[in-house]
Amino acid sequence: MKSHKRIHSGEKPFVCTVCEKRFTAKGSLNAHLKTHSGEKRFLCRHDDRPRPYLCTICDKRFMKKKQLNSHKRIHSGDKPFVCTVCEKRFTAKGNLNAHLVAHSGEKRFLCTVCDKRFTTKSNLKFHKLIHSEEKPFICTVCNRWFETEKRLNDHKLIHSGEKLYSCTQCEKHFSNRVFLRQHMNVHSGRYKCAKCGKCYRNSFELRIHGQSHSGEMPPRLHLCPVCGKRFAWKSSLNEHMQAHSGEKPFVCTVCDKRFAGTSQLKAHKQTHSAETSSYACTQCEKRFPNRRGLRTHMNLHSDKYKCTECGMCCGSNQSLTIHRSTHSGEKPFECGICNKHLRRPSDLAMHKRMHSGEKPYKCHVCGKAFSMSGDLSKHMIVHTEDKPFKCSLCDKSFKQASALRSHKRHKHSNTRPYHCPYCGMLFKTNTLLKYHVRIHTSAKPYSCRHCSLCFRRLDQLKRHLLNSHDEGTWWTCHICQQKFNESHNLKVHILRHEGVKPYVCNECPWRFCTAAELRLHMLVHSDIKQFCCSLCDKSFKNKSTVIMHFKGCFDKLGLGNM
Repeated sequence: MKSHKRIHSGEKPFVCTVCEKRFTAKGSLNAHLKTHSGEKRFLCRHDDRPRPYLCTICDKRFMKKKQLNSHKRIHSGDKPFVCTVCEKRFTAKGNLNAHLVAHSGEKRFLCTVCDKRFTTKSNLKFHKLIHSEEKPFICTVCNRWFETEKRLNDHKLIHSGEKLYSCTQCEKHFSNRVFLRQHMNVHSGRYKCAKCGKCYRNSFELRIHGQSHSGEMPPRLHLCPVCGKRFAWKSSLNEHMQAHSGEKPFVCTVCDKRFAGTSQLKAHKQTHSAETSSYACTQCEKRFPNRRGLRTHMNLHSDKYKCTECGMCCGSNQSLTIHRSTHSGEKPFECGICNKHLRRPSDLAMHKRMHSGEKPYKCHVCGKAFSMSGDLSKHMIVHTEDKPFKCSLCDKSFKQASALRSHKRHKHSNTRPYHCPYCGMLFKTNTLLKYHVRIHTSAKPYSCRHCSLCFRRLDQLKRHLLNSHDEGTWWTCHICQQKFNESHNLKVHILRHEGVKPYVCNECPWRFCTAAELRLHMLVHSDIKQFCCSLCDKSFKNKSTVIMHFKGCFDKLGLGNM
């Protein structure tokens, strides 16, 4: 009776001398003390015990009816135990009790080495492996060691590529249920940033993202022993260490090329599947490796995410939110050094590299460093002569699948799916439409930091910085020392020195250095006059001729004095 009354009063007079946990009965304390001593006096003889209770769904047997009833909830999905704090539901009361510890913040289990505390005994046991450096489980593919068999099994799925769990909304696949559950939080908006509306997989990612708005960055506690560089996360340090070791454990099953990380391998595999992608756009013939990419792309052709200010169509609601900030002028991400505001966290990260001079992406062939990984990827093409992507119409080869798609759209297709909402003019690519719309809206988003001039395109700003402020990289001819602001112009210039004229007219023996010069020349053999003077209705073959005529016609009619 005394022991029972303690349940109502909450009195717990029996205290554990190891972890200070309290109990209502001495028997409960004695049972608890065995968890600290590790004593296991009872031998499992489950093979000899009768299991009369059978699950009719999976044929699993149980010794007690209570165990069977609890097991059946797995099949039915019934979760009768509800958390009173966050309303999360559980199939078993023990799982609910373990979950409630997360809300209480109680950490009863103490590590005797570093004094770190944990909510569960299993977490403490796993933590102690860090101090012992014991990693008994090894991957036979990449020789990587793991503390537990479960971690090893999860890791093996990376090599096998097996992804059993798929998202019902975007058909993305995952190797385990935990990754899928975290991914679903992105769709549900459970962890949504209140400032920019971006959704994340868990509270940790949302908290880290929030630091990009406030300018507060996590401390860089993890030091690289080779180059002294510091990182905020241990995973980032581990990935960085592969750059020093040269270790590339992840192999492409198509071409046997090796990579340091799974993300690099995943991006590389898309180059193989680019031409055989089964998801093609019906309007512009662009292809995608999965339905999600196609669905996002199709939004560019529809009015689903259309800007009410300029009529531009975006692929997603997030892209539209970022685009709208160009009209509103909203720039929520502030640089803590120069107080400059930017629209996206990625823009802020790249901007900060201007202050630090950091160029973390280095070419292993020539040593050239870059501030962005995309720039390094484009640069690496310079070192290879391999052009695996061939055009089936003209036998021309390209180093990238995107270059081949662009070539087919511009050279072999007359489809123009992108139309201007202001004048109805049609374009082959969304980029060309974007540049054209800025003529109507007078938008010039690229401003010079040295003077007040603004430009519609980034290449115009770069050309201005070189010509007017001598900022940037000049491309110098090694023969005559003439300088150029673009590498393409230098290549054409060197061809003129060497007398190379690869483009031949099929009507006459004339040869040309560039395809543009050949196209201009072909107008001589054609009777098509597509450019017309609006003052006298006279037609011309090329644009430059009609411009010269228009000026003369303007003066001749005396309109210049008006």
